[in-house]
Amino acid sequence: MSDDSTPAPERGQRLQIHWGQLQAAARAGDISMEQAERLWARWAGQAIAPARFGFTHVLYYFGGLLAIGAMTLFMTLGWELFGAWGVLLLSVGYAVGAVAVARHLQRRHLHIPAGILATIAVCLVPLAAWSLQSGLGLWPEGGPDSYRDYHRFIDWRWLTLELATLAAAVVMLWWLRLPFMVMPVAVTLWYLNMDLAHMLMQKDGFDWTFTRDVSLVFGLATCAIAVWVDLRSRLASDPRDRQDFAFWLYLFGALMFWCGLSLRESDSELAKAGYAALNVALVFLGAAIGRRVFTVLGAIGVAGYLGYLSYKVFADSLLFPFVLTLLGLGIVALGIWWQRREARIHARLAGWLPAALRPLAQR
Repeated sequence: MSDDSTPAPERGQRLQIHWGQLQAAARAGDISMEQAERLWARWAGQAIAPARFGFTHVLYYFGGLLAIGAMTLFMTLGWELFGAWGVLLLSVGYAVGAVAVARHLQRRHLHIPAGILATIAVCLVPLAAWSLQSGLGLWPEGGPDSYRDYHRFIDWRWLTLELATLAAAVVMLWWLRLPFMVMPVAVTLWYLNMDLAHMLMQKDGFDWTFTRDVSLVFGLATCAIAVWVDLRSRLASDPRDRQDFAFWLYLFGALMFWCGLSLRESDSELAKAGYAALNVALVFLGAAIGRRVFTVLGAIGVAGYLGYLSYKVFADSLLFPFVLTLLGLGIVALGIWWQRREARIHARLAGWLPAALRPLAQR
């Protein structure tokens, strides 16, 4: 580490330590290799995942989302003046530039803006795929003829764009390993489920019931992928792989599943009770694995069912507003009780998980 002739660093002084230096210290016998890996994992985790979300991060995400929106949601017809090949060159050029800047920021340990720039590159993939297909005359007839409709209309012809986006995102994630890049993957899976439902219907128009059910199935599948990704991240040996890559998959998967479930209509009281029971299970699942999106959606579902029961029992009654008020205050009181005992509840529920899923409960 340091000999007698090397002055000790002053308290509060910043030092830059590289992985090679820790390896050298382990080879010299100053620390064990296990200690070196543990220290590096801790420091790398602190560098990658800041503990506090401050105004700087608001600027990062706000600016990044504006740039992503400009290339996706707010694409105008003016771009079509460049022609398909011109748009292809522009989108590829923007993507290459975004990746180059992302790599530069990553080397400077600015992982959040690096992830945003890399995400912009992924979001340009469907535009490039559309331009390439249009330029080669391979775009199927009978559907949208403008890329700006990609984010507006459901159509099976978008499937090639979505599959290209997913493939590019997987390669980029393997290369750069920046968690925010999973966001376009989750959004694309959402688009994919609607467009695939349109293709399976083999007709124009909109079949609400079929689309709803496909959303439910896709939501379950996306949550299953999120669990797999989460487990791999938590059990990984490389600190770069131990980031939260599953967050966006959990978020969109849970929303697709819960919305598909909640929009189902039933006149059966047993089915409604079953819906409430599933939402209770979501509350406890979210508490067990530390994913609040399940807890929040489950709580909304349970509250909706309790409100339905209150209305059914006290329909056209002066007591209904008072009952609903008491129900709301009771839920607030439950939240206070839960917050005070959250750690113990989490530990107890984590013990109920199957052994293969218990790593998900690690905080």
